[in-house]
Amino acid sequence: MMFRLDGKVAAVTGAATGLGAATAVALAQAGADVAISDKPGESLDDTEAKAAEHGQRVFQHPMDVRDLEQIRKGIAAVAFEFGRLDILVNNAGINRPSPGLEVTPENWDDHFNTNVKGGFFVAQEAAKLMIPQRWGRIIFISSQSGLIGIPGQPVYCSSKGAVIQLTRTLGVEWAKHGITVNSVAPTFVETNLTRKRLQDPEFLSFVLGKIPRGEVATPEDVAAAVAYLASEEAGMVNAATLPVDGGWTAW
Repeated sequence: MMFRLDGKVAAVTGAATGLGAATAVALAQAGADVAISDKPGESLDDTEAKAAEHGQRVFQHPMDVRDLEQIRKGIAAVAFEFGRLDILVNNAGINRPSPGLEVTPENWDDHFNTNVKGGFFVAQEAAKLMIPQRWGRIIFISSQSGLIGIPGQPVYCSSKGAVIQLTRTLGVEWAKHGITVNSVAPTFVETNLTRKRLQDPEFLSFVLGKIPRGEVATPEDVAAAVAYLASEEAGMVNAATLPVDGGWTAW
């Protein structure tokens, strides 16, 4: 069977809901044991229950990716629990749209501290465990917004563009250690973060008019792409960004 992850240990950040939750479940379904994390106070019980249905070990721990000490302790906890780490999915992120003329320094810092800085330092800690193994998969959840411009989202688009550049650079740098670094770039997905905007008929019409397939993505669409990039079969895919966008970025 192709794309199996039996015997692998995966860590997924921002796993309480949405893309992170769907990804944790997909990786468990493919045979991986899964460590799931989110900010302190966010319940991971639902994600754990759904992932555990596939017979894999699931370990949950709090980790705010904006806090470097929590990152170090969080990845160390995964290593202690499982003895290894093979797959990291850097999913934790925020999107707080604001037109360019209204962006505040706080809005800018919140996006870059979470989407870029946090993701980088989680990857750095994970790589320290993967290098001695000579095998690893690091997958960032970027966005089509890192490939195109979307009105009202200059900071989010900038941060996701930075994630794509991190993907390229770390993929080139860490390949010699047997680690691939890739990213998945979804179009709009209906989650708790986007549901309110997608319920606006005018905005939904704008979105669907940009997607040749004519529909938004599901969390499971994104999770399937992550599971592929995590697999042995994707070993020659490195420093790449895979759009899961129904064709938006093609035109």
